[in-house]
Parts: sequence; C-alpha cells; structure tokens
Amino acid sequence: MPNIIVPPRWRIPESQITPESVYRNRRAFLQEMGFAGAGLLAASQMSFAADTASPAKPAAAAAAASGATGGKYPAPRNPKFDGKGLTLSDATVTAEYNNFYEFSTSKERVHRLVGPFTTDPWTVRIDGLCEKPMTVDARELIGQFPLEERVYRFRCVEAWAMIVPWTGFPLAKLLAAVKPTSDAKFVKFTTALRPEQMPGIARLREYPWPYTEGLRIDEAMNDLVMVATGIYGKPLPKQNGAPLRLVVPWKYGYKSIKSIVRIELVAKQPATLWETLAPDEYPFESNVNPRVPHPRWSQASERLIDTGDRVPTLPYNGYAEQVAGLYGKS
Repeated sequence: MPNIIVPPRWRIPESQITPESVYRNRRAFLQEMGFAGAGLLAASQMSFAADTASPAKPAAAAAAASGATGGKYPAPRNPKFDGKGLTLSDATVTAEYNNFYEFSTSKERVHRLVGPFTTDPWTVRIDGLCEKPMTVDARELIGQFPLEERVYRFRCVEAWAMIVPWTGFPLAKLLAAVKPTSDAKFVKFTTALRPEQMPGIARLREYPWPYTEGLRIDEAMNDLVMVATGIYGKPLPKQNGAPLRLVVPWKYGYKSIKSIVRIELVAKQPATLWETLAPDEYPFESNVNPRVPHPRWSQASERLIDTGDRVPTLPYNGYAEQVAGLYGKS
C-alpha cells in the first residue's frame, strides 16, 4: 500500500505559493534628538478572543493606510536607489496581492479582511541589549527621521516578484539611536498579535504566533534595510504592513516582517516563525539565491505579479554588490 502524505496545515500551497524606566529613556531620547514628545499613547489592546472581523469592501481596504501622514508623502527619492532601468509594478496589483497569514492564506483576500485592523494609535518598543530603549507611538517615531523613497526589487520565496517604491528610513538610524551594546548580535522583530482583528490567527492555531523574524546585527545595520512607512508615495496600506514594516531587499520576502510592534536587540539567534515551522524550507539566512532550489520548486526564475512575465532571478536579488561581503564566499 503506498504511503499517504498529509501535509501540515501551515504548508504554503504551491498554487499560492510601558514601564516607567522605558518611558523616561524614550523621553530623554526625544530631547537629545531635538523632538518635542507629544506624550506616550496607550498601547493597542491585544485580545485573545475569537475572531469576529467582517470583510471590508475591497476598495476601502486597499486605500486604508496608517494615520501618520503628516504631509510626509510623497517623500523625495534617494538617487542611489532610483530604480533606473526597472519598471514599477502596478500599484493596484501590489495592493491586492499580499502574503499576510494573520489575515488569510489567500493573497487575493487579505486586502478584503484588513478593515477592522486598527493601526492608529500604534505603539512600538525598541529594547533589549541597548543603552537607550524606548517605547514610542508610530506617529512620533516616523517624525523622528527624514523619510525617503527607494525603488527596490522584492522577491518572494514562492518565486513571484515585484518592483515597488518604498518610503521610509534606514533601520540603522533607529538602531544607532538606541545604542546597541557590544553583546547585541541579532535583532528580533515581532508583529502585532490581535486575533480579534486578524482572522487568520484564530484559523491557524497551530502556528507559533506572534509572527517573528530576525537579522544578524551586521545585516540589520546595512544601509539597504528600511523601516518602511509608505509605498507608491503614500502611507502603507494595512495589507502591506501598516504602519511599520521591514524591507530587506536581498532576502526572501518573509524576512520583511509587517506591522511591527517590537524590535529587540538580543545576544542569540532568535527563533522565527517560518524557520520554526520548516527549517529546511525557510532557514534563518534566507538570502535570494537562484542556484539553491527550494525543496519543492526551483528558485532560478521568478514571475512578475502584474505582467506574469518570467524573468531570471539574480543572486542576492540584484544587490550582491552591497551585501555579498557579509557572507564571505557563500
């Protein structure tokens, strides 16, 4: 009798393939940086009640964005990352084709389900092995750094890709502000955990929620890594990771964690959601490498999500000049 293999529910279908001390440290940081704090806003409540979210109208959900506009969009484009020679992906397609399992495993449904998800106010903690940890509202944080636009390639491990203009600021600037100690070797990122607003969490109960990701400290300090707050000259829509997400363009997309609530400097390599579920398929490093196939498909080429064109995948997603030195001869 042949073996019958029943894949686990987490497997991606190939077809869809504030303590007082922290508060005072944050206030001191704002004063040193020359910013007038507006006061710490209360953190959004994290409930573990069963999901009751109802689908939003697609048009409204696609347009939904964080409230931190502040006249900052569109931001000036950084000439070092102007995307010369690249054709931007269609903005409507990128707004309606999203991997965000906290809402749905269907990419086309995510933008329909984000309506009840609240992104303002939004509190984020930056702490761990650093001298100046802080807890700050996203509006304040976005106001602390000059925003710029960069055109990046974005490559998913499922072998689809897009080219988009992100708005944000280098993660290195934020990390420098909190002053990591010499013991900080990694950076751990955590996504919001709100089952009452994120229906996918309740449905996928076997996942090790909340979503977590990580980088080595030298990777995190690379100039390419962005804290993204906008896309296509506007604040991030919820389905794209509002109000704060990471963009690490030389790594597969699941490393670019969305809707961040915590950035923690740690001594040891942190456990991450996808590596915990399937380390052979989604390892910690996760650099784009067309010569190393995924266990279930080739990574030698990629499909552009708006045109359907199949194009060769570039080593490090085209950013080898900036990052290959981080990995020796690998």
